Amino acid sequence: MTDVAVPGARDVRASLDGEGAESIVVACPPHPRQRGHRGDPRLMAVGEALAERGVACLRFDYGEWDEGYGEREDARNAIRWAAERYDRVGVFGYSFGAAVALLAAASVEESLGGVSVLAPAAGLGDGDLDAAGAVAELDAPLQVLYGARDTTVDWGPVVEAAREAGATVEELPSDHFFLGKHDRIGESVADFLAERR
Repeated sequence: MTDVAVPGARDVRASLDGEGAESIVVACPPHPRQRGHRGDPRLMAVGEALAERGVACLRFDYGEWDEGYGEREDARNAIRWAAERYDRVGVFGYSFGAAVALLAAASVEESLGGVSVLAPAAGLGDGDLDAAGAVAELDAPLQVLYGARDTTVDWGPVVEAAREAGATVEELPSDHFFLGKHDRIGESVADFLAERR
């Protein structure tokens, strides 16, 4: 694991797993005001499964809290950093980070191999950061995983938009935290993103 400072106007620190790979996935953590960080066990499970497939993973912490706006830019900057160094870039996010991943992937100028999100929030900010609406703007294959018993975030609009777009959608028998399902999530996400490198 290597520590990385992601270039940009905000202080964004990251951990790079699997240095030396040709492909990478940028992993967006859950809500920073609810203890979300790059060491989140769902992000770790995805990173470990990617490493088994020869794909690097950049797990980052957001800069200072900015209602989703700065966090979206943090993700875009992480994607730009990755695109300068790797042949193929994918994006993953969980919960708040899933919305950030969708918003960043739909608005960054870099070409992406794939996007995978887990328990995606439908929107951020004051309502103008529409993650569900970003699905239609994506120019990359999309996978959406969600918990059937998840009442923490409003994932329904993203799942509906993903189905309309012909994306891969997987329902898991879980609530928002996916206890006991981390390995399954890691395998599913890594399989999807590794196939698109």
